Amino acid sequence: MAGESMSELQTGPIRLGMVGGGNDAFIGGVHRIAARIDGQFQLVAGALSSTPEKARASGRALGLDPERSYDDFATMAERESARPDGIEAVSIVTPNHVHFAAACEFLKRGIHVICDKPLTSTLEDAHKLADVAASSDALFILTHNYTGFPMIRQAREMIAAGELGALRVVQAEYAQDWLTEAQEDQGNQQAQWRTDPARSGAGGCIGDIGTHAFNLLSFVTGLQVDTLSADLQSFVAGRRLDDNAHVMLRFLGGARGMLWSSQVAPGNENGLRLRIYGAKGGLEWAQEDPNYLWYTPFGEPKRLITRNGAGSGPSAARVSRIPAGHPEGYLEGFATIYAEAARAIQARRSGQAVPDDVIFPTIADGVQGVAFIEACVHSSRENSAWISLPSAPGS
Repeated sequence: MAGESMSELQTGPIRLGMVGGGNDAFIGGVHRIAARIDGQFQLVAGALSSTPEKARASGRALGLDPERSYDDFATMAERESARPDGIEAVSIVTPNHVHFAAACEFLKRGIHVICDKPLTSTLEDAHKLADVAASSDALFILTHNYTGFPMIRQAREMIAAGELGALRVVQAEYAQDWLTEAQEDQGNQQAQWRTDPARSGAGGCIGDIGTHAFNLLSFVTGLQVDTLSADLQSFVAGRRLDDNAHVMLRFLGGARGMLWSSQVAPGNENGLRLRIYGAKGGLEWAQEDPNYLWYTPFGEPKRLITRNGAGSGPSAARVSRIPAGHPEGYLEGFATIYAEAARAIQARRSGQAVPDDVIFPTIADGVQGVAFIEACVHSSRENSAWISLPSAPGS
């Protein structure tokens, strides 16, 4: 790549780095697959582990140039920003407590950041990071991957068009069963950091998957939470963070909602579901059957809207890749976020404005997600007291 001209560097695949995501890290592999699906990114550098030996071994396994496989993200940010062929964007796929410091290093050097959720492990860091992002020329993309699903885009489009009328009731749930027993005491590294307040933050289940449900209902409906009342539990003996959460929601404008997230619900693998009801009709969607959206106009039979099928519109079609009837879901949802990020980065490459139809979760969504976590923790500690949720930045 060192021999490429500047024009070639500005027209080829986006040069991508990665922080975290080394050997045995599930989410790093997901991000690498997603970045490759549409052929718009090329992984060229990484600081793939907090352990230097593992970072280098992971770099070798991925075929990275040894000179661009770094022992830590600070060195990577400094050296890559000084190279004429340095990375243009970085994926941050570490445990939550690393997001803030890593993102700051790259943002202040003008390198676009694609960060896994939640944004940070504390609300204080979330606000600080938002300030850093605001002073940087770089883009910030948060990978709430479910916002990339075609039927989620379809639901958002229908609600924005008023097809459900004034929204009244929203129900979101995300149920799993993988932490029903103390996996963190059995050598499961994913369980260990997710149940560790030092690495995960104040929220356990509510931060890990509850934020997905919260982000999804916000993304689809456009509603803003005014106050919430939360009841968080740690059912597994000795567990330091919640593994189950019930949250009542009051939205600005009068709508009401309920959110349930659990990682101790036997029989549930990845049960993310969304139900939205307005004065004129309702919508229902389930992640485990993601290509279908149920729409019921009030007083009429229930209708099935399918991806690339009858009833679906241009917002769903734009983020669909494969023919109708073929499953499209989790990996493609991540890929849509990367594809939207690529369109924005390519616009910046050419000095143009980011197209209006580019949609991805932003740092403002990330700040709101961390505020949601901390409000739930606060409410639960106060016997489920009603707590105000601050307005999203820029709203």
